[in-house]
Amino acid sequence: MTLTEKSGHLAWCALVALALARQNSDVLSPAQENLFLTRWLATALKQRRFSRDVAPDIEWLLKQGRQLGVSAKLVSKLNYLWRSCTGELTEQNDLFRLTYALETAKDMHWNYRLLSDREWSGGNAVALSAGVNGIYLSRANLDVAFDDSGRQINPLTARLTGNVAGVMKLFNRSGWQAEPESGASLPQQYSLMAGQGVPGKGD
Repeated sequence: MTLTEKSGHLAWCALVALALARQNSDVLSPAQENLFLTRWLATALKQRRFSRDVAPDIEWLLKQGRQLGVSAKLVSKLNYLWRSCTGELTEQNDLFRLTYALETAKDMHWNYRLLSDREWSGGNAVALSAGVNGIYLSRANLDVAFDDSGRQINPLTARLTGNVAGVMKLFNRSGWQAEPESGASLPQQYSLMAGQGVPGKGD
């Protein structure tokens, strides 16, 4: 079983356990959902129910549930993990998968902003902090990056700050890649490329 399959299996088991608890009326509110999943994850980690390869996934979800409570949206995160690991997400078009990744990043308290040309570069450009988790896209660039069917047809540039490795992993799970732009005129600049439908890929 690959790491992706192991992560998907973990998410599936957690969602099934939650569904059974709902059927038994043990879980009736978002607060009870969070409490149930936090306890379930803690028990799974303590009893080593899953491969140690997915221990970082469990620890991260557990930390989110304990620190953020209902705002952690554990059900959404588990659904995302399951969809991305089972391939269901990769069947969607490029724009949908990018939007899904950006929405998930926002749920994880990343700053996400669309910048105008004026904010993107030049004397009035927005100052970005390397210590803040942020995803910044050019509005003009985004407007021409996709065709009407949501397929990427032009390069998409982003500026990423903070835990870039973490958000790159999130993009990868959504079928996107973020590559540093060599010789970029702006710091923290990356090219976002869809795993399918990019010019020169699979055409």
